[in-house]
Amino acid sequence: QVQLVESGGGLVQPGYSQRLSCKVSGSRFSPNAMGWYRQAPGKQRELVAMFISGGSPRYSGFAAGRFEIDKDYDKSMIYLQMNALKPEDTAIYYCHERRLGTWGQGTQVTVSS
Repeated sequence: QVQLVESGGGLVQPGYSQRLSCKVSGSRFSPNAMGWYRQAPGKQRELVAMFISGGSPRYSGFAAGRFEIDKDYDKSMIYLQMNALKPEDTAIYYCHERRLGTWGQGTQVTVSS
């Protein structure tokens, strides 16, 4: 059983950057099965970025060029670097492991001046 714990959310001003972290435990670290999703108030959960086996990470349109997903094998961590943040990026961001369908508890990111 895998456990995912996100951190790094908070209040950030438009145009600034934020980095989210996801600690993976309880299972062999397999970043190619992992990704980040988000859910804004009143909207469905949507993909932000994900690793895929044998290829470059996949990004949703709103994330391409602004966000970057990364991993650290030594620390069993997944990261989401978010740059040039916009108010519409306000959401709860979730770490997801798709082999087992596991979700973290989420971390709130609020982009506001």
